[in-house]
Amino acid sequence: MNAPTVLVTGATGTVGSALIPALRARGATVRAMIRDPEREIAGVENVVADLQDPASVTAALNGVDAAFLNSPSAPDAAALQIQFADLAREAGVHRLVLLSQYAARTDSPVRFLRWHAEVEAHVRELGLDHTVLRPNLYLQALLGFAGTIAQGWFAAPIGDAAISAIDTRDIAESAAAVLTTAGHTGRTYTLTGPRAVTHAQIADALSTATGRTITFRDAPADQFTAALTGILPPWQLDGLVEDYAHYARGEAADVNTSVADLTGHPARDITDFARDYAAAFIPA
Repeated sequence: MNAPTVLVTGATGTVGSALIPALRARGATVRAMIRDPEREIAGVENVVADLQDPASVTAALNGVDAAFLNSPSAPDAAALQIQFADLAREAGVHRLVLLSQYAARTDSPVRFLRWHAEVEAHVRELGLDHTVLRPNLYLQALLGFAGTIAQGWFAAPIGDAAISAIDTRDIAESAAAVLTTAGHTGRTYTLTGPRAVTHAQIADALSTATGRTITFRDAPADQFTAALTGILPPWQLDGLVEDYAHYARGEAADVNTSVADLTGHPARDITDFARDYAAAFIPA
């Protein structure tokens, strides 16, 4: 595919904001799908659309060669993604890259993994040129703990289980490769970091990068839930607790080489993330 026009959903989000420069570096023309017109992204075409509004999505899809579908943070995320995929097929989009999740399966006890598996199954049946990306836990999720990390600690219900967490910049670069090169039709790529790390090891990496002592505290699920009640909606909090139980069972520790295979460089390590984001974890 030469110089495709790519629609990026979730363009202002963690993955989308990294995907746009990665696509531009590969010569793609980028159309950024945003919900808020005041959050326009410089240097690319911006289109205001919302997954909840099919007419706006259809307009956003008009004339694009490929689309990157990120999951919205919504209780009806699976239905919205399925609707988008249907609209993409109707619009004649040639390639759909779906951002799913590590270990997605229809019989998972984790609701988010069931939702992703449902979308994957639907996309497979559409007959589109499609590729599925299944990233593990985002290292950038640590930014959500920045407030307590700046105080010298963070907590989660995961114990000493290791997880092959991934830097979202590697997800973006992998997606850019799939969106702009041939040979990925019908493939599913599991995206992980270069090794599985415990949260204690993450704390050590953050300590080294910041020059401060940062410790990890294992937290019971009910304590974790209580701390986030009122901050996250109940459906999202319940799903997050299920995610962490999945991690704590040691079900997310496998390491895959897809990042290196797709991008030509090794996946970023926790030490790379800690170095690059150190300023976020230092008291103002």
